[in-house]
Amino acid sequence: MRGGEVVDAATLPGPDREFRAAWIATVANIDWPSDRSLSTAEQKAELTQLLDRAKALGLNAVVFQVRPAADALYFSAKEPWSEYLTGRQGRAPEPWYDPLQLAIDEAHARGLELHAWFNPYRAGHPAGDGPRDMTHISRQRPDLVREYGDYLWLDPGEPEAADHSLSVILDVVRRYDVDGVHLDDYFYPYPVNRNGRRVQFPDAGSYARAQAAGETLGRDDWRRQNVDTFIQRLYDEVKTEKPHVLVGISPFGIWRPGNPASVTGFDQYAEIYADARKWWREGWLDYLAPQLYWSIDSRGQSFPALLDWWGEQNVRGRHLWPGLYDSRVLPDVGGYRPQEIVNQVELVRRDPEATGTIHFSMKALLDRYSSLGGQLAAGPYAEPALVPASPWLDATAPAAPRLSLTRRGDAADVIMLPGDGETVRQWVVRARRGGRWSWELVPTGAGTYVIPGDRGRVEAVAVSAVGLTGAEGPARVVEL
Repeated sequence: MRGGEVVDAATLPGPDREFRAAWIATVANIDWPSDRSLSTAEQKAELTQLLDRAKALGLNAVVFQVRPAADALYFSAKEPWSEYLTGRQGRAPEPWYDPLQLAIDEAHARGLELHAWFNPYRAGHPAGDGPRDMTHISRQRPDLVREYGDYLWLDPGEPEAADHSLSVILDVVRRYDVDGVHLDDYFYPYPVNRNGRRVQFPDAGSYARAQAAGETLGRDDWRRQNVDTFIQRLYDEVKTEKPHVLVGISPFGIWRPGNPASVTGFDQYAEIYADARKWWREGWLDYLAPQLYWSIDSRGQSFPALLDWWGEQNVRGRHLWPGLYDSRVLPDVGGYRPQEIVNQVELVRRDPEATGTIHFSMKALLDRYSSLGGQLAAGPYAEPALVPASPWLDATAPAAPRLSLTRRGDAADVIMLPGDGETVRQWVVRARRGGRWSWELVPTGAGTYVIPGDRGRVEAVAVSAVGLTGAEGPARVVEL
């Protein structure tokens, strides 16, 4: 059965829009792989299980860490394989496979977006205790790398260091079908104290060279300028390569103490030289995910007060998707009951500016560690949701699809094909039974999709396409 009437999808009942994501952290093997000694088969199985879990919970995206410390959880000609993957930096998985490509393929097959998560400056982490590979930036260009506390850090004041990190990120954007590029809260390193005194980040040399080249800013303002320039370049260059790829950052949850007035705590603007409010207001981001890692009733770091304040800064009308600290439900972290996170999700939903959340991290959503995942799946995430659209990137919606339907008893088989040249990321498949519509989100490449008849005889089917920037096109409706 073909043909059918084309209608505005907005006139039909359908899914809500909400970003529901979880971070999958690879640094120190927080989420994946659980152990550096796992075989390729075990790694693949573990990763697909995490994505199965994300889908089962009602999530629609994952944020997958691919560059923890100037290394790679994917095939790269620019940086070595990560120690967290194979136990030794520079050692490829054997049998060989590409974890990022696997994650993208399996995420998209489940209707999940995949955002690639990079650490732009960190070059060494204390959990990475093996030898550094000869291809690592600390061996190839030690002049760009600084030791600070227990870490190695690319100096943001060295233009070649910034160029290197940008080239790494853009290489991934060019070669992989990622839906987003994501940075977390690490810019200049968090301060280290020794013997009761603050240790200065060792960038006197790069600052002196900048001054010799004509720089007149004080060191603090110069450091902020270095990060600002990186963020602006990142946004512009990602959009040049692939305009639909989202650029998002998850900064520390407090911009500056006193903003809003009740807030006290760490000053990211002054301490790690991250002016997240500026990036947000300048439009250098498609989404901001401030890490609101405090409880709703926290004194001095009120979750709702900070959420409202960040929303007030959203002068460009971009996505506000706060990060939630789910890991506090874990026994070894502690401090939260699962209901705290459920309540935060509901609070975010009531906020006029926010349209989703990101959960840190995937481990806390597994049943063997906590009941939180099950509570989310049975509660706020019980019905599927589409990722919010990004009309400032492209508001063009795909055309109504071409459909072929076959009735099989009370059920129906449907084959969906794009109606024009627009790329389709996902289908919204609606079915009417007993006069009432229900819907499912179906990834492309599904082949023949079976609409079951166990909930009643399928009377009509309506299918619409969702494009790369989230715009939903008109639906084609076929009466059966």
